[in-house]
Amino acid sequence: MPDATALAAMLAGADTPIVLRGLCRHWPLTQAGLQSPSAALALLQQYSAGLPVSACYLPAETGGRVFYNADFSGFNYQGGPLPFADLCQRLLDPALAQSGASIYMGSTEVGQYFPGIRAQHQLPLDCLLNGGAGAAQALVSIWLGSKSRIAAHYDFPHNLACNLVGHRRFTLFPPEQVVNLYPGPMEFAPGGQDVSLVDFAAPDFDRFPRFAQALDAGLQVTLEPGDVLFMPSMWWHHVEALDALNLLLTHWWRDTPAYLGRPNNALLNAMLSIRHLPKAQRKAWQALFDYYIFADEPGGGAELPPAAQGLLRQPLDEATARALRSLIIQKLQR
Repeated sequence: MPDATALAAMLAGADTPIVLRGLCRHWPLTQAGLQSPSAALALLQQYSAGLPVSACYLPAETGGRVFYNADFSGFNYQGGPLPFADLCQRLLDPALAQSGASIYMGSTEVGQYFPGIRAQHQLPLDCLLNGGAGAAQALVSIWLGSKSRIAAHYDFPHNLACNLVGHRRFTLFPPEQVVNLYPGPMEFAPGGQDVSLVDFAAPDFDRFPRFAQALDAGLQVTLEPGDVLFMPSMWWHHVEALDALNLLLTHWWRDTPAYLGRPNNALLNAMLSIRHLPKAQRKAWQALFDYYIFADEPGGGAELPPAAQGLLRQPLDEATARALRSLIIQKLQR
C-alpha cells in the first residue's frame, strides 16, 4: 500500500478517475468475502453497533434498478429501518436470488453504525485530507446489498471507493456530459441526489438521443475485491453491483473547509433568481459570474488594499465566510 505522501502525490490535482488495483485486498473484510458471503457478513456483524439500518427491497420487475416508479410520484422500492442481523439473514437466503428481487443498504456512516471497521480498514488519508488548512476529515460510509443498479449521478466531494466484496462495474462520465445524461428532478430523487433518467441496461435512444454522445465520452471499469477507485468531484457515475453479495466502503472529502458551504445552494439560488431572466440579462450575469467565479484566476479585490477587500478577499477566512452567509440569509428573507 502506498504511504500517505505517495497517495497524496498520486491524487493531488487529479481530475480524472484512477483505479488502484488490490490496494485493500489485505483488509479483513475483503479476505472474509473471498472465503464466502457468510464469512463477510459474520465479520461485518462483529463491527455493527447493533442499530437498525435503512434498507430497501426491490421487486424482481425492477431488475435491481434503484429508481422512480412509473409516474414519478415515488420510488420503485420499499424502504425502511431493518435490524442489521435481519438484513444479513435476508442477503444469505437463497430464495432472494431465486426470486430475482434485491435488497440494498445505501450509504451508511460507519462511525455510528459500524464503529469497529475503521481500526482495521484504513487508507493513508491524513496527508491528503490535511493538505489544506481546515480541510474536513473524510466521511466513511458502507454500501451493502445483493445485485443492484444505481442510476448515474454526481457527488460534490471526491471519493475513494474501496470494493471489498463482490464485483462492481462503474460507468463514469466527466462533468460536462450532464447535457447528454438527462438528469431527473432535483428536489426528489433516490438517495437525495438528482440522477440520470436513462436506463443503462436498455437505453431508449429515441427518447434520449444525446446519450450516445455520453457513451462515447464515458469510461467503464469493473472492480475486483480489494480494488479502489478514485472518483474526482462532480464526475457522473453509474454503479452496478454484480454478485449475490456486494460490499463497498466509500471515503468522501472536499478540497475546501465546510464553512464555505455547498455549491448546490448557489445553483438553487441562481435557478430562483437568474434562470428566468431575459437572455440579455442572463448573459450579463454570466459575465459577472465569469469574472468573479469561473475565470482561471477569479477577479475582484486585487487592486484594493487588504483592509478594504471585504468579501473579495481570497481565500475567505471563516469569519468573513460566516458574515457572507448571514448576509445571504438576510437578503433571502426579504
